[in-house]
Amino acid sequence: MSLSLQVQVQVQVIGASPVLRRRRHEMEMETQRCSSMAHLKQLHSRAIRLGLSSDNDAMGRLIKFCAVSEHGDLSYALQLFDQMPQPDAFIYNTIMRGLCRKSHFPMDCLLFYLRMLRRSVSPNRFTFPSVIGACCLANAVEEGRQVHAHVLKFGFGEDGFCQNSLIHMYVGCGALDDARKVFDGMPAPDVVSWTTLIAGYSRCGSVDEAFRLFESMPEGERSSVSWNAMIASYVQSNRFHEAFALFQRMRDEKVELDKYLAASMLSACTGLGALNQGKWIHRYIDESGIELDSKLATTIIDMYCKCGCLEKAYQVFKELPRKDKGISSWNCMIGGLAMHGKGKAAIELFEEMHGQRVAPDNITFVNLLSACAHSGLVEEGRHYFRRMTEAHGIEPRKEHYGCMVDLLGRAGMFEEAKEIVGNMPISPDAGVLGALLGACKIHRNVDLGEEIGESVIELEPNNSGRYVVLANLYANAGRWEDVAKVRKLMNDRGVKKAPGFSIIEFDGVVSEFIAGGRTHPESKELYAKVDEILERIRGFGYVPDVDGVLHDLEEEEKENPLYYHSEKLAIAFGLLKTKPGETIRISKNLRVCKDCHNASKLVSKVFEREIIVRDRNRFHHFRMGECSCQDYW
Repeated sequence: MSLSLQVQVQVQVIGASPVLRRRRHEMEMETQRCSSMAHLKQLHSRAIRLGLSSDNDAMGRLIKFCAVSEHGDLSYALQLFDQMPQPDAFIYNTIMRGLCRKSHFPMDCLLFYLRMLRRSVSPNRFTFPSVIGACCLANAVEEGRQVHAHVLKFGFGEDGFCQNSLIHMYVGCGALDDARKVFDGMPAPDVVSWTTLIAGYSRCGSVDEAFRLFESMPEGERSSVSWNAMIASYVQSNRFHEAFALFQRMRDEKVELDKYLAASMLSACTGLGALNQGKWIHRYIDESGIELDSKLATTIIDMYCKCGCLEKAYQVFKELPRKDKGISSWNCMIGGLAMHGKGKAAIELFEEMHGQRVAPDNITFVNLLSACAHSGLVEEGRHYFRRMTEAHGIEPRKEHYGCMVDLLGRAGMFEEAKEIVGNMPISPDAGVLGALLGACKIHRNVDLGEEIGESVIELEPNNSGRYVVLANLYANAGRWEDVAKVRKLMNDRGVKKAPGFSIIEFDGVVSEFIAGGRTHPESKELYAKVDEILERIRGFGYVPDVDGVLHDLEEEEKENPLYYHSEKLAIAFGLLKTKPGETIRISKNLRVCKDCHNASKLVSKVFEREIIVRDRNRFHHFRMGECSCQDYW
C-alpha cells in the first residue's frame, strides 16, 4: 500500500486513554525490534489501523527509525512528517538529526529549524546540537552565530550540551576566539569542552596555547581523551620529543593507554624512528587486549616500515585476518617495501592483492610506481602505469606522473621523461618538475637542469631544496658565477636551508645530532669514536669526498667539518652504546650525502654491523660493505 493510500484509510477515533496507552506500548515494543524499511512500512500500516497515524508518540518512533537508523530512509521520514498535523519538538529534533547525519546538504537542517519556529514549536535543549552541527558541517559561521543568539534567547545559554556544540562549531569554522568566549563563560567545563578547544588550538597551529589550556585542566577532568588530544597535537606538528615527554608523564600518572593514544604515539615513534618505543606500544596493545582494528594495525605496520624493521611490519601484515586487510593496509605494506628498495617484492605483493580481489586505488599505484623508481624497474613501471588506466580505470594524477618522471629520469631516459611531462593533461607541478631536476643533477644534464630549475624555483620560491639542487648542478659544471646568483637569489628572498640532523634511539631515549654539534653530554667520547672510525676505514680505502662538501649545499652546510656530519656522529653513538652485532638504526631529515654513504658502507664492513639509515627519500641498509640501494638513490 502506498503512503498516500495509507493516509486515506479511515482512522478509528480512540477515546479511552488506557487503550491509547496500550496501543502506544505495543507500537513501542514492535518498533524496537524493527531492523529494515520493509518491516517499518508494515508497522506504519499497523499504526494507521490502530488509529495512531496522528499520534506524535507512535509516529515519532517510526520517524526516528527512518531518520536516524543506518537501515532507515530519510526521505520516507520526511513523507511521514509531512502527514503529521501537529508534530512536536521531539519529531522536529529527530528529523533535524537525520538531516544533519544523512543529508548531503547540511543547511537543510537549518531550514527545517526555521520551519519549526514558523510553526510556533518551541525548541528544547535537544534541538540546538543538530542545528549547530549543521552550521559546522556547512562552515556557516555567521549562521552559527545567529543560532548561538537563539540558544541564549530560549534560555539554554548555560546548558552544557549546547555549549559544547557551540565550541565544536566555532572550532570547526576556525573561529577560535568565539570558541574561547563560550568556553570561558561555562561555569563548569567538562572533558568534552576542554578536549574540543585543545584540539581546535592544535588544528590552527597554536600548539603552545593548546598546551597551556591542557595544563590548566583540573586533575579530575583529564582523561585518556584529553591526553590524546594534546599528544596528537604535538605529533601533528612534528614536535615528537614533546609528545614523548608528555607520554612519559601520562604513564607516570597511571593513565591507561587506549587505541587512540596508542595510534598517536605510534605516529610519534614513526616520526623519530623510535623502534624500541614502538615495539613497547605494540606489546602493550597485544597484552592489554586493545582492539586491533584495521586502522590501528596499519599504523603499526607503518611504524615498523619507517623505523627500518621491514620483517616485523610484514609479519604484522600477514597475521591480519583477511577481512581486516583494508586497502590502507595493503597500500602501507607496498609503500614500505618501496621505501626499502624492495621493488620486486612490492610488485609481488600487489599481484597477491589483485589475486584476493582487493581493488587498488590511486595511492596503491603511487606506491607501486615509487617502488619501481627506487629499484630502477623501468619496464615494470611502464607496464603498471598503463595498467592503472586500462585495467583499473584510474586516471593518473600528478603524483603518478611524478613517479614516472623520477623513474625515467633516474635511468637517464630524458627524452621519454620530457614526453611524459609534455603529454600531461594538467600543468606539471613542482613535484613533477622537481623529479626531473633531480635526475638532471644525477646525470649532470646542465642544459635541461637549468631550464627546469628556474621553473621549479618560481613554482616553489620558498623551498630551499630547489635552489640547492640547481646550485649543485652549476657547481658540478664549474659555473661559479651561476652558483653565486642562485645563492644571492636565496638571500634576497630570505630563503633559509633546513639544517641537517640525524636521530638515533637507545634504551628508550632519542638523541639528535647536528653536524659539528657539541651539545651532547658525551660529545668528547663521540668525537673520539668518530676519529677512531675514520682511521680504521681509511685502511679499507676510504677517501673523503671533498668535492661533495665544497659543492653539495643540499646536505650539511659546507663550513661544517666533513668528518663530523650528523650521521657519522649518530653511527659513533650507536657503536658506543650498542652491543657487537646489534643493528644500528638512524633517521636523517635530509638526503644522505655521498661521503657519508661511502663511509657507512665501509663502517658496516669494518665493524661487522648492519646500519639502517632512513633519509628523506628512502631507506639504506648497509651490510658488509654494500648498500641495499646499490648506489642508486
